[in-house]
Amino acid sequence: MRHSLACLTFVAALGWILGAAAQPAPPPPPAKLEPLPEAPPAPPAVASDPDLEPQVTIIQRENETIEEFRVNGRLTMVKVTPRHGRPYFLVASADGTFIRRDSLDSGLRVPLWMLFSF
Repeated sequence: MRHSLACLTFVAALGWILGAAAQPAPPPPPAKLEPLPEAPPAPPAVASDPDLEPQVTIIQRENETIEEFRVNGRLTMVKVTPRHGRPYFLVASADGTFIRRDSLDSGLRVPLWMLFSF
């Protein structure tokens, strides 16, 4: 029994060695490597476009301060700050009318429910 186990181990090892020797050799590396292509040019620095920045006109009145925000010459928003009271905003809608908002908060409230506590 010992001999048969030793023979079996020897045959398995011999088969592994012969199998490894029968593998084809890896191909040789290329004689000359191709050069890498040039890197693309860096993007130009992002410059601020004066047409896209809002122009702010501040109008001081006796009882209030009005700030007009224009983008590309078009009035987009007005902030009215009364002398006594809270400021409010008039925001242009898509059809050109103005909607009064007491703040620029979108009003979206995400529920914050406690599901688990450890």
